[in-house]
Amino acid sequence: MRKFPLAELLSVIKFPLLFLIICWIVFLADTYLQLNLFQFGVNPRTLSGLKGIIFSIFIHGDFGHIINNSLPIFILSSMIFYFYKPIAWPAIFLVYIISGIWLWIGGRNNDVIPNYHFGASTLIYGFSTFLFFSGVFRKHKQLMMVSAFVVFMYGSITYGIFPFDRKISWEGHLFGALSGVLVAFSYRKDGPQPILYEWPEEEIDLEAIANQELLQEQNAEELIRAIQNNKPSLDPFQIVYHYKKNDESNPTELKD
Repeated sequence: MRKFPLAELLSVIKFPLLFLIICWIVFLADTYLQLNLFQFGVNPRTLSGLKGIIFSIFIHGDFGHIINNSLPIFILSSMIFYFYKPIAWPAIFLVYIISGIWLWIGGRNNDVIPNYHFGASTLIYGFSTFLFFSGVFRKHKQLMMVSAFVVFMYGSITYGIFPFDRKISWEGHLFGALSGVLVAFSYRKDGPQPILYEWPEEEIDLEAIANQELLQEQNAEELIRAIQNNKPSLDPFQIVYHYKKNDESNPTELKD
């Protein structure tokens, strides 16, 4: 079994862990100091709401909200850093920015009461679809196993992209998921790729083969002529009779 060095483990989890620490510090400060940080969420199609593209993922409404988001964001982002290390940072950044911009453009808003969209669930949907479709687009067996794991663990979250609960920013989930697919497709030729085995093509020298066959035919003809010219006796031995005339009436037969 492959060992997982401590240094490699820390390199994989340090940034996901740092992100969670920041989220929890922001949440606790907002909760106990009543900072009303929800105003730093995405307020669609308003100039003041543009700041939410940057800050909304760090803001959460209550303990249930941040607890539900903490473990998935930690696991999924760690998987990206481990399996897609060469492209981890640009992939995460693009999911982060693209989903925020799309949410600002297409998120629901109310002319009377402004709607603020916030929470790290946008990234959760973006990271999960990125991991799933990255393995599929690459046709990489090991990474497709990662895709299957993501579906097994978080496949049930797909209902969150539909407007079943108007209190939840399903638009953030939807745009996060779409941004993950887009980034996975854009980086399908970067990062880990399946190993393709190619057998070396041997050049066939037809002229050499023809000369060799001709030489074999000539050798065979010479061998046949040599056998015919020096044809050995068919008998493996000869019998020679010697007669001794000691007694003409009773000759003796000797066999060698």
